[in-house]
Amino acid sequence: MNWRVGVGLMTPLFLGVAPIFGKLAINAGADSFTVAAWRTLIAVVLLWVLFALFARRYIYIYPAGLLGCVVVGVVNGIGSLFYYGGLGTLDASQAQLLNGMYLIFVVLLTRMAGEKLDKRTILRVALALVALVIITGFGSVPSNWLGVGLMLANALMFAGTVILSQYVLFEMPAPTATLYILTTMAIVVVMVWIAVGKPMTGEILQSALPPIVALAISTALSRLALFAGVKFFGSLQTAVLALAEIGVALALAFFVLGDRLTPAQVVGVGFLTVSILLIRPSDILPRGMNPNRLISNLADVQFQWIAFDQAFGRPSDVVGEDDRPTSPKLSPDELHRLRSMLGASSKPVNPISTRKDDYGHIPPSEKTDAE
Repeated sequence: MNWRVGVGLMTPLFLGVAPIFGKLAINAGADSFTVAAWRTLIAVVLLWVLFALFARRYIYIYPAGLLGCVVVGVVNGIGSLFYYGGLGTLDASQAQLLNGMYLIFVVLLTRMAGEKLDKRTILRVALALVALVIITGFGSVPSNWLGVGLMLANALMFAGTVILSQYVLFEMPAPTATLYILTTMAIVVVMVWIAVGKPMTGEILQSALPPIVALAISTALSRLALFAGVKFFGSLQTAVLALAEIGVALALAFFVLGDRLTPAQVVGVGFLTVSILLIRPSDILPRGMNPNRLISNLADVQFQWIAFDQAFGRPSDVVGEDDRPTSPKLSPDELHRLRSMLGASSKPVNPISTRKDDYGHIPPSEKTDAE
């Protein structure tokens, strides 16, 4: 089996175990914000240690790329707070089914650039809404509507994460993006936890820590697999693969937590599955304004500054004294991107000659590569 396919198949596995470990920690007495903060913080520490020891080349990131990761990380971090807030009030199986609505949000968000909705899209949304009503309204116990709202808010944020990440990952290795996106997530959720989280007693810590650590490990691995999948297969294929995440979560919730779906909810799962499978690759192609265009513009400006500085810049302490240019230290990656942006050849470039023959032509031996 191709290793990239294996990476893609790992995404639903690691995402599917998240609600199980999260629910075990919450059932042990930890509040939702504590679970979100501790699992993200442990995952980030684990990734930094592994990268520092075995993959230092992936730690480097250019400033514009860092800004992109921060944007995605903030969106994903807010979504994770919604997710664990909803998980604290809903069954793990119901929570994961509602989280599966994110793929519908992916389609809707990509259609917000002014393009009209076609009949196929309207049908998908209608099926998803029917599934939502059945899953939330026909359970064995009344649904907690606050929890439902929090899970749908998380689905919306996760859809934004999938869409934005395809732009960030266009020119960045998936491990690098994972490291800085997850680091940003940790900063967001830890700040919220410090503000409103509840301290854990020793007894609760002893019971909740093992599932939190397991959740942290699955979080790190799921984000690596998710962003690698987006980079290798695109956001749609990765999102559809994640449909299996629902099956993993439902199976584990059945055997580990004892969750049960009513016959009506099983029908709702069928409607949701059909709605997701009707999605086509063209449905989530970028249209209109790129929501991440700000990052691209900043990247262009950054490299233009570098080009200008290389050509004309001088240290401030010698301005007016000589014409020595500055010599900023550029990484090989920055030099390559600068060369590509300026359309320069990778071969050595000869200076433009001012010598001409008697007919006003530049001798062939002194023509530049561009000529």
